[in-house]
Amino acid sequence: MENKNRHGNQINPSLILIIIGALLLIVAAVVLLSQSNNNSVVQPTQAVEIPYPEVKRIGQLDAKVAYDQGTAIFMDVRSAESYAAAHISGSISLPETELESRWTELSNEKLIITYCT
Repeated sequence: MENKNRHGNQINPSLILIIIGALLLIVAAVVLLSQSNNNSVVQPTQAVEIPYPEVKRIGQLDAKVAYDQGTAIFMDVRSAESYAAAHISGSISLPETELESRWTELSNEKLIITYCT
């Protein structure tokens, strides 16, 4: 039996193959796009342990505003060697290993923003 369209002309088998191929390409593109969108959000496989979870966290912008207004200080908790290599201008050095023995040196009049990178 011959394939004919509604005008009585024969349908070219090559055209059918091209249409099927184009549809397969469209389906493949949609699948790939949906997978790449799902991969853009990284899902942690396990909980990340946050040191000192009871300590309030502050965002970078809020930290800068508080520092610029003079209501906060930056405290570098890296080693003294790391602090000497580079640090935020005006920050104080108090290595994490010394926090327990030296925390009383800190003033409670300003917000203390610690950093380690």
